Amino acid sequence: MTWVFSTYFAEGLPYGIIRLMSSAFFTDVGLKERYLGYLNFLGIPWNLKFLWAPLVDLFGTKRVWMIALQALLALATAGVCAFCFIVSPPSGALPPLAPVAALFVILAFLSATNDVAIDGYFQEGIVDPGEQAAWTGYRVFAYRIALILARSGFIGIAAFAAARIAGAGKFPPWGYAFGAAALSMGCVTLYHVSKAPRFETARERGRPWRDVLREYGRAFVTYAEQERFPLVVLFIVFYKVGDEILFSMNTPFLMRELGVTKGQFAWVSGILGALGAVVGTTLGGIWIRRTGLRRAIWPLTILMNFNIWAYVWLAWQKPAASDFFGLCTIAAVHFYEQMAAGLGSAVLTVYILRTCLPEYKASHFAVGTAIMSLFSTFFGGFGGLIVERIGYLDMFLLAFFASLPSMLLLFVVPIRDTAPAPRPKS
Repeated sequence: MTWVFSTYFAEGLPYGIIRLMSSAFFTDVGLKERYLGYLNFLGIPWNLKFLWAPLVDLFGTKRVWMIALQALLALATAGVCAFCFIVSPPSGALPPLAPVAALFVILAFLSATNDVAIDGYFQEGIVDPGEQAAWTGYRVFAYRIALILARSGFIGIAAFAAARIAGAGKFPPWGYAFGAAALSMGCVTLYHVSKAPRFETARERGRPWRDVLREYGRAFVTYAEQERFPLVVLFIVFYKVGDEILFSMNTPFLMRELGVTKGQFAWVSGILGALGAVVGTTLGGIWIRRTGLRRAIWPLTILMNFNIWAYVWLAWQKPAASDFFGLCTIAAVHFYEQMAAGLGSAVLTVYILRTCLPEYKASHFAVGTAIMSLFSTFFGGFGGLIVERIGYLDMFLLAFFASLPSMLLLFVVPIRDTAPAPRPKS
């Protein structure tokens, strides 16, 4: 339990620093909105990580990769902290932000690669498919705890420091926040150095580059050689399309359409939402472990997609967050929908694990998760435009109808209850 929690906490923490803290930081220091939109491009390394994921399989061990990357993440975050303390712009002026922007880009690539190493390490440590499914909820729990720490803890430190050192400018308070983040990342790294179990031996060193390149190519070829590969890709891409549409504009829907305040949003989304996702993913993982993926996938998929109607009702009814009953209704629906989404997350995670060959655990899982995030990356940038054109109610109806193709694909896509066997090398 300890190493599973610590590794997935170390996977969620950098993501929280890069995607959550960076947005709050650049907004607070006064960056223009058009540039704030560019922060969404920090998600690109997670879409491209499959390109270099085979290197994690080909060289060293997942444990060594994981520790090295986490040490670099701690150092790069410390670099952001140092920038905040060093820079001292005149009141109302913005200093050149290119250096700190470059650090966030570096952090994004390091974090995406850290995900590859951790996912591969998990598969090395827990090889039984049923056990992997059972641990899905616990992994999500650790990941969500890290996001809550970044969203509430570190950003809270910046707010507290700003109140205590009034007049120091916008940057020093964020220096304390990123300093705490770097210290946390460093502590996790040191813990893994001393306590993370060793599950595999390092790959042979000194191999000819021709062999390395052949293995690199084979990592992609073997993934594409699986049964009905085009259908597998379509299924992974479209399986959670309904949820991706539903949650792409969730924050402005709650805050602007229903009047949820920032304080209310912190516990409705940050606490209840995270709890709902953990409960759903845990229940989904246990269900899959007990009945197998083939028997569990249909009921879990139906529960995930048909529960979108809860949000359709919320957009139609529009309970007011200003009164107690309305806020309780909003919180209950949000928790319920997050739990339903967690059921689907368990299915998709286990399904992708079933597509990974044992000798290419890290690279195959990276390919699968990169495919999984393609739609959300594309759609996220256009969610606001869609809301402006058709409104939230019609957008949530669109989310439900967009979920139907994935259920049709269930009739034809291959579904495995066990991981594929290793293939002989040619």
